[in-house]
Amino acid sequence: MKYICIHLALKAMAIPETLTSIDLNCLPKTGEGKARNLYEVDSKTLLFVATDRISAYDVIMKNVTDLFLHPISLFFFAFFTEYFLGGEGIQIRSDLTARTIQGIPAKGIILTLLSAHWFEILSKLIPGLQTHFLTLNLPKSIPLSLKPSLQNRSMQVRRLKVFPIEAIVRGYITGSAWKEYKNSGTVHGMFVSPGLRESEAFPEGPIYTPSTKGQLGEPDLNISREKASEIIGSRYAQKIEEAALQIYMVAQSYAAERDIIIADTKLEFALDEDTDDIVLVDEVITPDSSRFWPAGDYEIGRSQKSFDKQYLRDWLTNEGLQGVVGVSMPDRIIIETFKKYKEAYEKLTGQIFEFERA
Repeated sequence: MKYICIHLALKAMAIPETLTSIDLNCLPKTGEGKARNLYEVDSKTLLFVATDRISAYDVIMKNVTDLFLHPISLFFFAFFTEYFLGGEGIQIRSDLTARTIQGIPAKGIILTLLSAHWFEILSKLIPGLQTHFLTLNLPKSIPLSLKPSLQNRSMQVRRLKVFPIEAIVRGYITGSAWKEYKNSGTVHGMFVSPGLRESEAFPEGPIYTPSTKGQLGEPDLNISREKASEIIGSRYAQKIEEAALQIYMVAQSYAAERDIIIADTKLEFALDEDTDDIVLVDEVITPDSSRFWPAGDYEIGRSQKSFDKQYLRDWLTNEGLQGVVGVSMPDRIIIETFKKYKEAYEKLTGQIFEFERA
């Protein structure tokens, strides 16, 4: 069957440009997640396209609304476009209303480039590590007119059988783990050292806490290691646990040299059915899948500043919007979240992130 490529839905706001929805008729769509669309390139290859959508507490932010642009909003718009976009693209209606920014500007690009960086680094530092990453180059079937929108937010990957669990590694007690620990002295149902303080490293080293991989709109559920073994088989479960812990520790050491603490991270693995190897897939060590803390500001006994979506989570919690569907983010939350993602990318890669408009 032949496909003719048509750009169906590229939603981009002038202040600033983002991509929250896209579809391609040139490639069969095989799936859609909270932030990514998946397309079939051929029988052995998929195209991952990372949009600028963002979710928190298993809910995708609505992101689109009409609002009154009070002076504070105008200041944020002006600052963002002047500082990051060179002052281009400001379009404010005379009645002082406009649409909010959709998604987090360039988030999909940051996640894609950072994941590609980690795939390269981890493959060098961990002998024998298999990953699904192939290239950042777009398939030849993508029309020239669409390449500026898709370049650097898309990667071609090996088509593999993904295990239906998420491999979560926690090096520090924070977030839901800290909340559980305060109530019961456990983390993920497991007893850990008594007397820990918020944000403290686990004395015994990082711990492995798997979860289910919820479908779109469904929450991920914590499961025991025994349950993970029931779901995917004990041999694969053991291999994934060992690989996840090794990846976390190697990534943590690499990040520490760049003044970042990786408090925890979520990894995914697949099976290469031809070789029976487990393969690292999806995104890797990004602000969407990890907690990044600035090492210079780290202090045990309190919550930490971060370079990830925790800023958005905290706002939702403080506003009583945790898990609420249809929430639109204020401009300051969008802009600050972008800045945190950008800073994480630059610290971890050593490269300046340049926001390029398609």
